[in-house]
Amino acid sequence: MKLLIVTQKVNKDDPILGFFHRWIIEFAKHFESITVICLEMGKYELPKNVKVLSLGKEEKQSRLQYLIHFYWYIQHEKKNYDAVFVHMNQEYLILAGWLWRLWGKKVYMWRNHYEGSSLTDVASIFCHKIFCTSKYSFTAKYKKTVLMPVGIDTEIFKPVDTVDRMKDSILFLGRIAPSKRPDILIDSLILLDKKGIDFSASIYGDPSNDSREYYQSLIDKVQNSNLIPKIKFHSCIPNHETPLIYSSHQIFVNLSPSGMYDKTIFEAMACGCLSISSNKNLEGMIASSLLFKECNNDSLSNRLQTLLTISRQEKDKLCRDSIELVDSKHSLSKLALSLCGAIESIT
Repeated sequence: MKLLIVTQKVNKDDPILGFFHRWIIEFAKHFESITVICLEMGKYELPKNVKVLSLGKEEKQSRLQYLIHFYWYIQHEKKNYDAVFVHMNQEYLILAGWLWRLWGKKVYMWRNHYEGSSLTDVASIFCHKIFCTSKYSFTAKYKKTVLMPVGIDTEIFKPVDTVDRMKDSILFLGRIAPSKRPDILIDSLILLDKKGIDFSASIYGDPSNDSREYYQSLIDKVQNSNLIPKIKFHSCIPNHETPLIYSSHQIFVNLSPSGMYDKTIFEAMACGCLSISSNKNLEGMIASSLLFKECNNDSLSNRLQTLLTISRQEKDKLCRDSIELVDSKHSLSKLALSLCGAIESIT
């Protein structure tokens, strides 16, 4: 089979979307050839059976030029793909879903987010199947939706033996935005400090343009609470460098809504971090000591206090169980097999 992938960015160094570079590498093992159309192209090292075509954002081209390039590529490459896999961006299905169906292509969308709209519903009409990882995703409601593994590259995301974990260290890593709720973590850390619990916390990530005021409010809150020595802010780093950060911290905190099911939860697990979350998808899957009530800083503060004070043996067992969960259910190799099997089953 020959596959067309339409995605936002191909750049192995991107802090948010760099993971997709490894997805393409793994998918390439299962297809005769892959053509990738991306909005923006950066650094990549992909197998010989993968071709990358950019719409030109890295060259600061106009939206009209993006559109012209998109229609030219899907027409010009029409004989080079049998199926289409649209990653996250439903707009491409609205633009070309009807064409792909007219041409007899099998069409698939990956969309994993708690938010959606009537445009998502329209995009779904053109899909043979829709993939997501969370049963709370907006797209989970469709009959054609298939739940998938999260897709963690366990060859890269694993404990780094040469790195020492900082004692009583807490980590937040991700895009700085209200939807990621780092403000709840900071409120919880303020409560933890008032209880006299010793800790250090690192917050890695950059805000988008519309979240800069929110980011500054987080910094101001930390400064006003006299916690600058304990809570430090860091810029984002390339995704492939994050195993070093995970491996140097004891506890990772994710506060995203259940519909998002962030990969960082499982990346941290795979690297031997105690990954705690309010994500409802994890209920019954991980120990209750790693779960807290959503949007509840008291619950999070209490959970952090417990994990900071349990024995080394208890911590080690929680870490081993978490690593085993990623290996057995959410590895990238399992995702590739599941995804390719779902595509091939109706082509």
